[in-house]
Amino acid sequence: MMNIRTFTFLLIALFPAVSLADEPAASPGPVAPYLLPGAPAFELNITQFREKFNQENPSLKINEFRAIDSAPDAARVTRAASKINENLYASSALERGTLKIKSMQITWLPIQGPEQKAAKEKAKVWMSAVLRVFTPGITPQQSRSRLDRLLKEGKDKIYYAWSEGAVRYVVADNGEKGLTFAVEPIKLTLSGETIAQ
Repeated sequence: MMNIRTFTFLLIALFPAVSLADEPAASPGPVAPYLLPGAPAFELNITQFREKFNQENPSLKINEFRAIDSAPDAARVTRAASKINENLYASSALERGTLKIKSMQITWLPIQGPEQKAAKEKAKVWMSAVLRVFTPGITPQQSRSRLDRLLKEGKDKIYYAWSEGAVRYVVADNGEKGLTFAVEPIKLTLSGETIAQ
């Protein structure tokens, strides 16, 4: 049974110290490979996101987010997480002060055994729902199709990012350590630019 401390450890292991400052820190720690320095924030703060998500997805409720800061960048970004179930978590990097969302993530921690396939499918339902919150006008079928394409492209890569308009979708596939899907705002858009590693 995983508690929030164990998840925090795994979150930091999957995404080490995030630096979203406009200027690099004097002695930066390891940076998650896909996070953009100086990234903007969505207009939604974490409370508004949760209310919108829960209203649009009555069968998928996100509980309140709790701060999990223990990173060197804590002065610039607040990290928060919400446990969905034993192997699924929502987490976010928030703008300090306003709590506006800089990155919203759903992380699935694989389980072994016969329930793995069903658990992964459930994680994809949550990932598709988060995608829809930040991509207005997209249908559930379109969001699932987009997610499946992103997961396929990102399989076995440190991360895979794809931008559309002012939104960036990111998949970080860490195999047995977990799979994270993230949605982030971006300042500039280069049409059709894909970043993969």
